[in-house]
Amino acid sequence: MDGLDNGGRRCGFGMPGCRWSRRGGGRGVGGGELTRASRMLGQGDLKLIALALIAEQPRHGYDLIKVVEEKTAGWYAPSPGVVYPALTFLEDIGHVIAQPEGTKKLYVITDDGRDYLAERRDLAEAVLDRLAAFGETMQQQNGDGADAGDLPPLLRAALDNLRAAAVRQIARDPDNEAELVAVLARAAGELRKL
Repeated sequence: MDGLDNGGRRCGFGMPGCRWSRRGGGRGVGGGELTRASRMLGQGDLKLIALALIAEQPRHGYDLIKVVEEKTAGWYAPSPGVVYPALTFLEDIGHVIAQPEGTKKLYVITDDGRDYLAERRDLAEAVLDRLAAFGETMQQQNGDGADAGDLPPLLRAALDNLRAAAVRQIARDPDNEAELVAVLARAAGELRKL
């Protein structure tokens, strides 16, 4: 649960035993970036980009999470609790079919799905571009692309602990966002005084 894979590298949100993407992303620093990323996806956007990504090649749900995470440079990854219901919906309306592949399902676009996507291709591309722009912005705002892996191990662990505490609090009470932001801003102010 420490956010490292077996090779000691940061691992992506949603991977078994992992909580964070390589930049603290899936949930963002203090929860704020998650909120911004989530708001970027309007009603139906995730279904549409899932369909667009499946049109590129058949994919598992986990693959979709990873592609979105890559598009945002590691700053946002939709949760399995959002991705799998979207895939089930796409399957229910006949835009994809799920083919069993071991214990997983491989999602493949149908002709109806291709027709639907063709009518909305520009919108799908715009959403994917918006996610990529978000990732670029977050990299610039949060260390000019410096990876948390570049930090000394104790400092990285302390930041991960702070991030985990903030994420737990926002998960318990989403209305607490302003208070959490204030606490994190005070902490940043104290660090600037050093």
